[in-house]
Amino acid sequence: MKKIDMTQGRVSTLLLTLALPIIGSSLLQFTYQLVDMLWVGRLGSEAVASVGSSTFFIGLGYAIQSFVVIGTGISVAHAIGEKNKIKIKSYINAGTLINLIVGALYALFLTLSAKRLIGFLDLNHAGVSQGATHYLLISAPMLFFNFFNLLYARLLNAHGNNQEVLKINLIGILLNLTLDPILIYGCGQGVSGAAWASLIANGVMTLLFYSRFRPLFRFQPSIGFERKAAWDIVRLGFPMALQRILFTFVNIVLAKCIAIFGQEAIAAQKIGLQLESIVFMVIGGINGAIASFVGQNHGAIQNDRIRIGVNYALGLAVGYAAVASLLFILIPRPLTLLFIQEEHPIRMTCHYLQVIACSQLFSAIEMVLNGFFTGIKRPNIPALISIIFTCLRIPLALLLMKPFGVTGIWLSIAISSLLKGCMSYYLYRRIVRRRLLSGKDTTSDDQSDHRHDTDHSIDAKGICCE
Repeated sequence: MKKIDMTQGRVSTLLLTLALPIIGSSLLQFTYQLVDMLWVGRLGSEAVASVGSSTFFIGLGYAIQSFVVIGTGISVAHAIGEKNKIKIKSYINAGTLINLIVGALYALFLTLSAKRLIGFLDLNHAGVSQGATHYLLISAPMLFFNFFNLLYARLLNAHGNNQEVLKINLIGILLNLTLDPILIYGCGQGVSGAAWASLIANGVMTLLFYSRFRPLFRFQPSIGFERKAAWDIVRLGFPMALQRILFTFVNIVLAKCIAIFGQEAIAAQKIGLQLESIVFMVIGGINGAIASFVGQNHGAIQNDRIRIGVNYALGLAVGYAAVASLLFILIPRPLTLLFIQEEHPIRMTCHYLQVIACSQLFSAIEMVLNGFFTGIKRPNIPALISIIFTCLRIPLALLLMKPFGVTGIWLSIAISSLLKGCMSYYLYRRIVRRRLLSGKDTTSDDQSDHRHDTDHSIDAKGICCE
């Protein structure tokens, strides 16, 4: 497996080399989501609302599992920067076992609790509730496979090998796109057909990842499961996971508020989020690139390169988000018509896009700096920012719903995103940039002893195909 050394070479070229395959994978994923929603959208706003309702609990699974992906990704990236092969495999062993346990438990939880979870949303529509329950039940095993796909992709990203992630994602998405119309309409499965298509595609992707990179991903008994490695993963991943879990719970509470305004409002937010992913797919690629880049360079104590890389990434992200914001403001209706043709949901979606458009710049800043904080092993900083201002959405929504109706909920989302972006940038400038990158605190918790075993090595086949 090709591995990129991010501690050397031109910073802008490296970041683009890292980001473009991630963006390509995200673009493919967005294309899948776009076509998926087109097929589901033809079934009407009821079907869109069913999928949208169930995705809150699917998102909760991703939030819980994110501590494994983030913690393992940070740890492996730093071990690569230290050029310590034993630590690399130790972290992969621990991350894989923890991921297996978390995936199995959450899939079982969804299987046993799907009906009660959908009932909690008080959708007040029997058809929507039934469709959402079926979709969630089929998504339970899909999540188990996708948990491994996310972990495998993050490990390859840490090695700088994003091209392979792009190829496997392409295969999975093409399979999903092929199965969607067959299962939704040809087999008459409706919303459940979309869930079956995702399950099959994700299962195939897991097999492809593991068979292609088995030497990297397999559990190596000679190293085993090290408690210190597991603790490092949990310690580094938990703050961001807690942030995402609370974020999902806040969204579930907001969904209950949105449901008050009918299934059209639920469908409007679901479609709006799909369109927002146009922004997130690119910014997410930059986020992944900067996290891996900063991780390796922080492990190698290359602080000047970190500064240059973060500034370059911020410029790219803000420029792209500005263009997307203009599109949301100027042409929301043509964008919405891609998904649905019913007039009332169209108007609600257009209004949603125009309200949240102003927050896209600040969301871009927050996402890039999340990658920076993650790379320097300070995930608690963005986690705290997100926890505070995301939880603020609930009282803001309840306050603004009275004078503005459902628009008050959209405003609460936009205001909190603006505040998160501003606070992230403030802390980057005033705290992290001055202290952690000025030479006053250039060592992290594990850097004091990370050099003692870098001379050790093991057979390359036990680590990766280098």
